[in-house]
Amino acid sequence: MHAKDQSPNLPLDTQGLAALANLYHAYFLGLQLMVSTRLGEKVMEQWMFRLFRRQHEDKFLASFSKLGLDHLPPAVACAQYHTLSNGMGGVPVEYMYESDTKAWVRFRYPRWMYAGPTICGVTDAVSRGFLQGWYGHNGVSLNNPRLGFVCVSEDMTGEFGLCGYFKLFDHDLTANQRLSYARDERPPEFKSGEQPIAPLAQWDEERLLKAQRNYPMEYLRNGLIELAGVIGPEEAQRHGELAARLIGLQYARETADLLEMPEDEWASTEEDLARAAMILARLFRAMGDEVEVNADDQGGSGVILQHRGLRIVRGLEDADKALVLSCWGELWSGFLSADRRLKALDVYLDDAGLRWLVNASY
Repeated sequence: MHAKDQSPNLPLDTQGLAALANLYHAYFLGLQLMVSTRLGEKVMEQWMFRLFRRQHEDKFLASFSKLGLDHLPPAVACAQYHTLSNGMGGVPVEYMYESDTKAWVRFRYPRWMYAGPTICGVTDAVSRGFLQGWYGHNGVSLNNPRLGFVCVSEDMTGEFGLCGYFKLFDHDLTANQRLSYARDERPPEFKSGEQPIAPLAQWDEERLLKAQRNYPMEYLRNGLIELAGVIGPEEAQRHGELAARLIGLQYARETADLLEMPEDEWASTEEDLARAAMILARLFRAMGDEVEVNADDQGGSGVILQHRGLRIVRGLEDADKALVLSCWGELWSGFLSADRRLKALDVYLDDAGLRWLVNASY
């Protein structure tokens, strides 16, 4: 068995991109539930604050010009930014203009951040953490001390979902004033004709599909790193690995169905191992990575995947890379353990990248 590296000329794997987006989203949700139920509200709030501040610092200013927002008033630009950037990741957000100094956003259900019953398993500490980490920091990043965010409704309180407005006040704001609450206010009427649209020349279908893959991936890998900053690397790795393995087990069949590569009960052991290896190769290639698939060069019955150019750890420091790889590997180990025919997945780090061995487990 042999499959050449993916080249830039291969057709876009829309099923692979969708499967990855779904799987990474589920892992992020699972990790949230694990932290919330096992480590408590205080850890959850600190983690969300650190994660969303990191995301803000990585993405906010860099995306402004790409989205064509530089020329707009600050409050309007921020509201449109959150509508566009979340929408590109598959998160529905509505924009409502009130004035040049006051512009609204409302996140619509179902909420991506707490999809399905997850919304019942996390507390509003999550909301406090990410609002402080990102929304309350927009004015600082834009060097505008009068810009703040006012929250009028949250997700876990049973109101009408996360909603609020960016406002340019008539005075400078202190650190404690950049995020405030006004439960008695309501947004203006939604107008579909006023919704912002991304520059079409820059955001074609392929780029949008990749953005929807990268959106949960970035939250996941940065989430693992920032969780380590709250509870320490060893505890973060322990929880991250367990959550990864559980999600791999839980979502294996759904992912295989999305790829149209279901189990075949009549397949030989060799055919079954080849299918498992090709699913992994297809998902890794949908990440934009390079993968070669070969028979075990040690004479065994397993299948080898030589994996290079790993997007999941691209640009990370060594310690962060080790943490993310350790947890990410458990995702795929759990994935293969869900098959009817039990499989073992071993991974080795070498100069070229990762070397995965898929084998039968008896």
